[in-house]
Amino acid sequence: MFDISAMLLLAELVEHEGITSRYLAVEDGQTLSANLLQEGVAFVREQKEQGGIVLVACGAGISRAATFVTAVLKEVEGLPLREAFAVVQQAHPDAMPHMALWNSLCHYYDEPIPWIEIA
Repeated sequence: MFDISAMLLLAELVEHEGITSRYLAVEDGQTLSANLLQEGVAFVREQKEQGGIVLVACGAGISRAATFVTAVLKEVEGLPLREAFAVVQQAHPDAMPHMALWNSLCHYYDEPIPWIEIA
């Protein structure tokens, strides 16, 4: 139906035949390491460059997935962090990165935006 060709999984590994999966152990509510962020964004970018449709999934689809999709939009579309998150929130109104994840993005991209301003 959606022709998903790849999945970035942030809660647990789920494999489906014909779909490339990458699992990253990301804990909600914990600081996100630069290495995990880079690995996740690189995976999504590679899959998109190959013409794929990528599903980014976590436990509830609200915090961890929103964090990574925001980072991908920032890097691929060249959007400021706040605008990238606004795009995510427009598509998924319940999206809300945990404060620790948001602060990790702000630190990594050197865009200090208080979490309260997006909450």
